[in-house]
Amino acid sequence: MDSSTVLFNQLKVAEPFFLLVGPNVIESEEHVMRMAKHIKAITSKVGLPLVFKSSFDKANRTSSKSFRGPGMDEGLKILEKVKVAYDVPIVTDVHETGQCESVGRVADIIQIPAFLCRQTDLLVAAAKTGKIVHIKKGQFCAPTVMTNSVEKVRLAGNQNVMVCERGTMFGYSKLSLISFQMIMLQDDLIVDPRNLEWMREANCPVVADVTHSLQQPAGRKLEGGGVASGGFRELIPCIARTAVAVGIDGIFMEVHDDPLSAPVDGPTQWPLRNLEELLEELVAIAKVSKGKQRFKIDLAPFRD
Repeated sequence: MDSSTVLFNQLKVAEPFFLLVGPNVIESEEHVMRMAKHIKAITSKVGLPLVFKSSFDKANRTSSKSFRGPGMDEGLKILEKVKVAYDVPIVTDVHETGQCESVGRVADIIQIPAFLCRQTDLLVAAAKTGKIVHIKKGQFCAPTVMTNSVEKVRLAGNQNVMVCERGTMFGYSKLSLISFQMIMLQDDLIVDPRNLEWMREANCPVVADVTHSLQQPAGRKLEGGGVASGGFRELIPCIARTAVAVGIDGIFMEVHDDPLSAPVDGPTQWPLRNLEELLEELVAIAKVSKGKQRFKIDLAPFRD
């Protein structure tokens, strides 16, 4: 049995759940190594399987002025050092078919960004690496769409695939005091817990992204005219508790030692100093929840 299948089987049966955790983007080798050391120590203490996450390139940012990271070549060298130094699997994302082969030499899990979840050629290229493929549900997609994305990976010969809920684009009506008109603000994401159940129709592990799901895309104006994602860091425990109670297989969480200074997605990265406390609470919830038990309702008493 190859190493990817071994890891996939381990994650499938992880109790109470596994983790995909790390800083949003590689800021420097020193920072990523330091983060990996602390996160590995915390997750080992709490007793949760860890896959370390960080991106080498943030290629789908709203603004061209946004920080993108060191790029693929340098980023993969850094992630490989993390993998060897701390004996931890790696997950990172790809954006183009040509990246998959190189990323597959280092990463144990190849992540498909939400905006690209329906890109057939990218899904197939990731599948052909033989590595686990982690597909984020598009913010614009119904949960049923993920069954089709998973099928593309499996038809390419790879059965090791997971799906991830990261919120759905949503707008709130707001009364403009200037024009006295109702306008729709398309800068929010809503997590529908039903998706965590419906995505199980893909017959694979389901992951909840409890940090990106609290973004406000392009919700912050920056000095100099740029924009960046806003968000609600304080609600991360709320979404995480819900996902664990439902019986999620994995938790995706971006963590930073100084979120206020993070170059990307600072408002939705969880503080490293609070990680252990949150994970301990989530484990406690999982132990008393029946979320992983699929309830079968007997409808006979309701029939004539």
